[in-house]
Amino acid sequence: MTETRQPAFELGVFTFGELTRDADGHPISPARRLDDLLTWAQAADAAGLDVFGVGEHHRPDFAVSSPQMVLAAAAERTESIRLTSTVSVLSSTDPVRLHEDFATLDLLSHGRAEITAGRGAYIESFPLFGQELDRYDEYFDDRLDLLLRIRDENPVSWQGTTRPSLHGAGVWPRPEQDQLPVWIAVGGTPSSAERAGRLGLPMYLAILGSPQRFTGLAELHRAAAQQAGHATPQLGVTSHVFVSRTSQQARDTAYPYYASYIEQNMPRTGRLTRPAFEAWAGPHDALFCGSPAEIVDKILWEHELLGHTRFLAQIGLGGLPLADTLETIELLATEVLPEVRRALG
Repeated sequence: MTETRQPAFELGVFTFGELTRDADGHPISPARRLDDLLTWAQAADAAGLDVFGVGEHHRPDFAVSSPQMVLAAAAERTESIRLTSTVSVLSSTDPVRLHEDFATLDLLSHGRAEITAGRGAYIESFPLFGQELDRYDEYFDDRLDLLLRIRDENPVSWQGTTRPSLHGAGVWPRPEQDQLPVWIAVGGTPSSAERAGRLGLPMYLAILGSPQRFTGLAELHRAAAQQAGHATPQLGVTSHVFVSRTSQQARDTAYPYYASYIEQNMPRTGRLTRPAFEAWAGPHDALFCGSPAEIVDKILWEHELLGHTRFLAQIGLGGLPLADTLETIELLATEVLPEVRRALG
């Protein structure tokens, strides 16, 4: 089995595989989007980024319902980049099957698989898989407990409330890593941050709006881990990212696509005007859109606030052309990551 080595700071990219409609109202086809995702994974690996992730949805406007299948395809095209779900909707997933799938991915990728467990930002998977919405929290708590038990023990005995009990059950295959890394995705709930820390689990914060609003969650995560006797767990931050050679080029290129993304995927936000877009891309808001130097400065500023050890850039938003997304990946790897690591020592 292999040990997982963690650099001082990690930078990666991820996507939900949005099927954004073009100017004529035609959505990107799922087949084309999946081809794009695999191209992004291959480019990120070749350029030297640390992590590639895809997230789970069960909606007509997303291409990925099974992150593990897409990541298995990415494993065949990559050599060293870590492969993670961002996220797996644990509440509506059987933890036994989830662990089996990611253990298989770990073997195929020679020790590069990770699980990010979350409740999910949408609820479409609950009726689809026969779950009751009024047991939303119960499902997540129960199944996280079982997933961690399977990760730590084999055979496993377990009793909960949302699926049949297990009595000395073997769960196979086992991963190449000693344990599958399990991260928790947190949207902003203090109890979720506290639980991740208490369990000694690394945590992602999905940051929209002002990053300062999340400092309390980062502190709570670390304090809960310390109180429970764990070493300080990793903290990850995710944000929307576009990078070009110059700030003006990045913003001129990104704006129409990002405004389309906001209109289609976040309609409650309302129409995104150019002044609002420029404000979001400013030095103290969550949108990372600019030159490599600007992205470096913003990551370092956010690191001073949160102390995170991993940054995941959500890329390709709004149907951005492939060439522009590949430029973002290349600049993150060759100009942003080296400078961030140099600054953080």
